[in-house]
Amino acid sequence: MQWRSIVVGLVVLRLSVSWVLWLAFGLGPEISSGFNFHLGFNLHKLDLLFREEKEADPSAGSWSQRIQAHRYDETATTCAKIGEDSPRRSYLNLFDGNRDEYVRRYRSFPDTLRVKMKDMAKEMFYFGYENYMKYAFPEDELNPIDCEGRGPDVLNPSNININDVLGNYSLTLIDTLDTLLVLGNVTEFQRAVKLVIDTVSFDKDSTVQVFEANIRILGSLISAHILLTDPKHPFGEVGFKDYDNELLHLAHDLAVRLLPAFENTSTGIPFPRVNLKTGVPQDGINETCTAGAGSLLVEFGILSRLIGDSTFEWVARRAVRALWNLRSNETGLLGNVINIQTGQWVDKQSGLGAGMDSFYEYLLKSYILFGEKEDYRMFKAAYESIQNHLRRGRESCNEGEGDPPLYVNVNMFSGEIMNTWIDSLQAFFPGLQVLNGDIDDAICLHAFYYAIWKRFGALPERYNWQLKAPDVLFYPLRPELVESTYLLYQATKNPFYLHVGMDILQSLETNAKVRCGYATLHHVVDKSKEDRMESFFLSETCKYLYLLFDEDNPLHKSDNKYIFTTEGHVVPIDKRFREKQWNDLSPCEEGALAETETSNQPPPSNISNCNRIPEERRYALPLKSVYMRQIDHMVGVF
Repeated sequence: MQWRSIVVGLVVLRLSVSWVLWLAFGLGPEISSGFNFHLGFNLHKLDLLFREEKEADPSAGSWSQRIQAHRYDETATTCAKIGEDSPRRSYLNLFDGNRDEYVRRYRSFPDTLRVKMKDMAKEMFYFGYENYMKYAFPEDELNPIDCEGRGPDVLNPSNININDVLGNYSLTLIDTLDTLLVLGNVTEFQRAVKLVIDTVSFDKDSTVQVFEANIRILGSLISAHILLTDPKHPFGEVGFKDYDNELLHLAHDLAVRLLPAFENTSTGIPFPRVNLKTGVPQDGINETCTAGAGSLLVEFGILSRLIGDSTFEWVARRAVRALWNLRSNETGLLGNVINIQTGQWVDKQSGLGAGMDSFYEYLLKSYILFGEKEDYRMFKAAYESIQNHLRRGRESCNEGEGDPPLYVNVNMFSGEIMNTWIDSLQAFFPGLQVLNGDIDDAICLHAFYYAIWKRFGALPERYNWQLKAPDVLFYPLRPELVESTYLLYQATKNPFYLHVGMDILQSLETNAKVRCGYATLHHVVDKSKEDRMESFFLSETCKYLYLLFDEDNPLHKSDNKYIFTTEGHVVPIDKRFREKQWNDLSPCEEGALAETETSNQPPPSNISNCNRIPEERRYALPLKSVYMRQIDHMVGVF
């Protein structure tokens, strides 16, 4: 009888072990037991637990070698996958969550911590803003280390790094106006507006870049004017009785002073610089970048529609069409630098970063604001060319094998890779993909830039993905990664992005804070600094950080929709901007995209992509931890 007891005990033990395995893994012997599911022990299923780790195995070859080939072709696998909605997968996720450091770190974000980060972002803004007003105003920028103001470099006119931006017109104050409202400070906003009205003049002997004057000065004046006068804006009663459209008049005056850039150019593409008193300098160059010439349409278009004068929108739209008509017939791509007289491309590199970034951004945002189908058709064609020729890596962000998606710099005519670096300005692109509804790709590209941030506590101006090292080491407090983080959080509501924002906020506080503000990092490795705080730190970086953590901000609660310019200025999506008080003076010119069949019509331009993520995905990592680990390894985080 003893052997019978032993056999019965072994059977009971096997059944008990199988039951425990099923509870934890969804594995066990094929026993029906009256249930509607099967318990099956299978080594094939055990392999599934570790297959994702093998897919991301860095020993499978150099990432930089593989990514230089064309897009990865996924190979078939004989391993059966458990469906995302399978009960067994839910048990696997439960077990994995208890052991995975990515899930443990990013799966939640307490409300108390969110409020703390919101207050920290507000304090960061005011530390920079109040010191600018104390030590630098009315000059353009604050030198935060020496606690002094900075204006144009009049002794060295060729110093375009300074003189392109600083025009001796209180740049930081103007650029910051709508941020004061976003932070809820109506009193200081009104005071700042009155200071601008009383002290700012554009009748200056300053030679500035058209692009920078447009996005930083013209865009902010227009945004502040709209928020002052629009009864539907979300910030309450912010106007004051003595306001008589002075900001709009200043914007008009500045735009008129920029118009000479569009004269005497055989292509319609503007000169890059103008003197605010005398027009285009006699020694002005005939070369400009695609973003500089093609990112004027939002501000110029809004101004035209506010004042009923088509001139500004017409010249900006003519420049966009001219650039578009000069794209490659083979790839559909544009280059980086062009001669405005000959129409010849001087720099044939095509990418998503410096010199090209906001050209793509404004094709889509112009369509959202103005509803012009031509803008969307150009954007859609450009986006397809980008996907076909710039994108490398596996086809799906969150599934399959191969390298993570990455957008590289290529020759505009051949599509061949020209170098192995990307720049920090490209970090804007996930945010644009969110606006386009391409959330999954946005998630992947954002994770790559976040990995670089985790490694250095900043984004180097250029990062070489082949060498896993910065090519250009400085970080001037740029906002692009923060902007994409904010927009991805609005689209997904995933707490992962709050953690990203907290990491960025704490890095800035630790690495960039100095005596009177926040300083440019000269070297992202040794954290040495330069004595400069660019105006976009207050107008964009601090604004997006604050909005990321401020769930109850009026912008998020308003019934109206808003969009941000490339400098982060708030403008409403308003039917006023869909209406023109003039007939089209120049219909779609030769070479621009013609109307296509109705099946290829653009989507409604007032739709929101902020609710496209299924509810269940908001409680998991936006990118599977195995892919996060893969990206971190490839960037050199560990």
